[in-house]
Amino acid sequence: MNEKVKDIAVRIKGLRLLAGESEKTVADAIGINVDEYLKYENAEDDIPVSILYEIAEYYKVDMTEILTGTSPKLHDISFVKKGEGLKVERFDQYKFESLAYKYSNRKIEPLLVELDPENSPELVSHKGQEFNYCLEGKMQVIIGKESFIMEPGDSLYFNSTLPHKQLALDGKPAKFVTIILL
Repeated sequence: MNEKVKDIAVRIKGLRLLAGESEKTVADAIGINVDEYLKYENAEDDIPVSILYEIAEYYKVDMTEILTGTSPKLHDISFVKKGEGLKVERFDQYKFESLAYKYSNRKIEPLLVELDPENSPELVSHKGQEFNYCLEGKMQVIIGKESFIMEPGDSLYFNSTLPHKQLALDGKPAKFVTIILL
């Protein structure tokens, strides 16, 4: 595992110990089995972004604190220059860049996402709703049994509790903005 994953695992374990909770209690609360939770806490496996959201919500902390060890300070305005978003490297199939990580108590999570055409991610689901806006390339979004082809300028809004994934098409990377309602 890379150092970022190890650092995140240490912070997650630290939150659990500070809260005085057992591994099983936390795993049950976020909806996964304890063996899976232990893999995340021991840095034996990458932690999906959806699980990071669940953990942050459970401990009532901002996800930025789990990712970086520092809490966001801005309350009214957060300005992030191009290329300066917080990189969230969770899966080989997706490259995430948090575009509002400096803003405290966010109600939405805007992310710039780049899809790798060489990899096909698994279906995921998480609380809330999600908005995708295609910026570059051609991509396919699979939601449950439905499929949508998106090109630059196309948008899609959906219930993110439904299993979903995004795929780059035509052997080229694709970029999109996703906004997740927390």
